[in-house]
Amino acid sequence: MRTIDHLIAGNPGGGAGRQSDVFDPNTGQVQARVSLGTKADLDRAVAAAQAAQPAWAATNPQRRARVMFRFKELVEANIDALAHLLSSEHGKVIADSKGDIQRGLEVIEFACGIPHVLKGEYTQGAGPGIDVYSMRQPLGIGAGITPFNFPAMIPLWMSGVAIACGNAFLLKPSERDPSVPVRLAELMREAGLPEGILQVVHGDKEMVDAILDHPAISAVSFVGSSDIAHYVYRRGVDAGKRVQAMGGAKNHGIVMPDADLDQVVADLSGAAFGSAGERCMALPVVVPVGDKTADALRAKLIPAIEKLRVGVSTDADAHYGPVVNAAHKARVEKWIQTGVDEGAELVVDGRGFQLQGHEQGFFIGPSLFDRVTPQMESYKEEIFGPVLQIVRAPDFETALRLPSEHQYGNGVAIFTRNGHAAREFAARVNVGMVGINVPIPVPVAYHSFGGWKRSAFGDINQHGMEGVRFWTKTKTVTQRWPDGSALPGGSEDGGPSRIQDAFVIPTMG
Repeated sequence: MRTIDHLIAGNPGGGAGRQSDVFDPNTGQVQARVSLGTKADLDRAVAAAQAAQPAWAATNPQRRARVMFRFKELVEANIDALAHLLSSEHGKVIADSKGDIQRGLEVIEFACGIPHVLKGEYTQGAGPGIDVYSMRQPLGIGAGITPFNFPAMIPLWMSGVAIACGNAFLLKPSERDPSVPVRLAELMREAGLPEGILQVVHGDKEMVDAILDHPAISAVSFVGSSDIAHYVYRRGVDAGKRVQAMGGAKNHGIVMPDADLDQVVADLSGAAFGSAGERCMALPVVVPVGDKTADALRAKLIPAIEKLRVGVSTDADAHYGPVVNAAHKARVEKWIQTGVDEGAELVVDGRGFQLQGHEQGFFIGPSLFDRVTPQMESYKEEIFGPVLQIVRAPDFETALRLPSEHQYGNGVAIFTRNGHAAREFAARVNVGMVGINVPIPVPVAYHSFGGWKRSAFGDINQHGMEGVRFWTKTKTVTQRWPDGSALPGGSEDGGPSRIQDAFVIPTMG
C-alpha cells in the first residue's frame, strides 16, 4: 500500500505514526495512506524554514520570479499526469482537474511579475532635505491549510504569492487527496526553489492546531467550511498571527424575466453540477423572478438535468464524477432527505445512483428541488453536492434580498438583458463577488478572491495585490542627508551641527 509522507526540507518523512486512508472515489477502494503529522513533525519543518528563509528573502525579486517561471513550465509539461493523479483521489473528471491546475497556474503567472508589484512608494522633498519611501518585506514563515475540493488551485493560490514575496511556506493539504500538493512541491524544488522554502506537512486537527499555535509562523491562510474557518481565525488571531480564513457559500443565481433561458440552463448545468457540486463557487440556488419565469425555467431544466452524464473521472464524455468519499456522499444524501422532509418538491432525485461496474464508487446523480423557501435548513446551509434548489421570487426586490440576507456571501450572479437592473443589483447586493450573466464569478488572478459575511474571516482577500499585502509588511523610511560642509557650523562628519538638532522632529509641511 502506497504511503504519502510529509515533504520536509526537500525529503520525504513520516509514516511511522497515525495514518488516514486515501480512497479512489471511482471504486470506493483505499488506494493509499497518508501520514498524520504531529507537533514534532511541524517543528522540524519550521526549523528548516527558519534556516532557509533569510537567504530567500535576500534573493532579489527577479531571481525569485525566475523560479516561478520555471515552475510554471514544469507544471505545464506535467499537467496530464497531475490531472490524472488529482482525479484519482478527488473524483472530478480530467477536464475539471486540468482546470483546477490551470486556475492555480494563473496565480503563478501573476507571481512571475513580483518584481513590479513589490515596488514601494517614494516621495522626494517631503520636507527640507527629507525624502520618504516605503518597502514591502516578507513576514517570514507562512502556512496554508487547504481543502479537498481544489487540491492544486488553492495551494497554488496561497504558496505562489507567499513564496514570491520572500516567505517560507508550510502547506497542510487535505488528507483526503494529498498527492498532488506533494507533487507540486517537488516540482517547485525542481524549478530551483531552495530546500525549506516550500514544505508539505499532512495531518488532521492536531496538525492544524500546531500550526495555529506555533510562535514562528506569522500568517495562516485557510479555505474550508465556515465553522472551521471561524475557529481557525479566532485561534490564529489569539496567537498573534495574521489570518485569512475563507469559509462556505450558498451562491444564488437571479434569473430575470428577460433572461436568455437556454443560456441560463446551460450555465446552471455546469455551475450547479460540475465537479459534483463540490465547489465553494458552485451555483446551488437559482431564483427566477415571477412564476412565469420559474415555470419556464423548470421546464427547460428537467430535460437538461436528465441528459447529464455521471461517469468515472477518466470518462471524457462525463459531465461530472463521484464525490470525494463515502462520508460526503452520505452527507449530501441526508441533505436531500432533509429538503423532502421540509416540504420542498423533489423534482429530480439523484439518490440511489449506481454506475455499472463501479457500484462501490461514491456517485450521486443530479437532484433538483422546486419551491424551496428561505426558512428551510436545506436552503440555509451549504450542501456541497450535485443539488440545485429553485427559490421563487415574486419581484426584483425579493430576489435581491435573498442573497443579501443569507448567512453566506461568497458569490452571486444575475442573468438579464437589462443593463440598469444588472447595475442596480451589482451595487446593492450584499455579497463579495458578483457575476452579470457569468454563473461562477471567480475573479482573474490579478484581481482578488474573497467573500463576505460567514464566507470569509479576516480583512484581506486571496491572490492578486490583496495577496501581496497579506504576505508582506510595509516599512516606511523617512531620511535626511544633511551636507555638513555646506552648512555654517556643520560638524566634520556631516551630522547635525548641534546635539540638540538631533532631537528635533523635522517639519514636513
